[in-house]
Amino acid sequence: MISAVVNALVVIIGSLIGMAFRQKLSKRYSKTITQGLGLCVIVIGVSTALESANMIVVIVCVALGSLIGTWIDIERRLEHMGDQLQARFAKDDENGNFAKGFVTASLMFCVGAMAIVGSMDSGLRGDHSTIYAKSVLDFITSIFFAGTYGIGVMASAVSVLLYQGAIVLLSGVIEPILTTAVITEMGAVGGVLIIGVGMNVLRREHTFVGNMLPAILLPMVIMPFLA
Repeated sequence: MISAVVNALVVIIGSLIGMAFRQKLSKRYSKTITQGLGLCVIVIGVSTALESANMIVVIVCVALGSLIGTWIDIERRLEHMGDQLQARFAKDDENGNFAKGFVTASLMFCVGAMAIVGSMDSGLRGDHSTIYAKSVLDFITSIFFAGTYGIGVMASAVSVLLYQGAIVLLSGVIEPILTTAVITEMGAVGGVLIIGVGMNVLRREHTFVGNMLPAILLPMVIMPFLA
């Protein structure tokens, strides 16, 4: 669990730094930085998605995962959680950025392959190097995200801790399922979702990335049939 705790703490520290700078930036500078960040997120998502060895699997997973997630209404539940946290910890957020920052940052920090592989290595072999490398990336990302969305980004540390901590604790159980091929396709699906996160940063029309989250798990179901 130590790796998940470190990653969560790094997100908190990065968010605090970002919020400190946020007070000193005009809206003009903040808007330009946000647009640049959105473009970078899309590039990360595209490069990750293209690592797929079977794009048909990615398409099927995203389609089925979107159906499942919309039925469960994950997006609304995430936003409701963000609104509850805002009511408790950020009542003065007049722009309503808390929920958006919480959902956006949670997705960005949790859907990548590094979170899965790193947490597995941490739980099975006590090798925290991948998560520590991810923590450096999350630290930088959290600074810029918090500079735009504020304290909601810091709250995403809870998502990081719960998600990666669960994988660490369950790593012994799920290791036989998470073959290299499965992890590759899970990462590729995550890349598609990261593209959606970037699009949400850049434009007003919302992409319901939260409702697509079940897609990340579906390669574990589909890939064994293709082996």
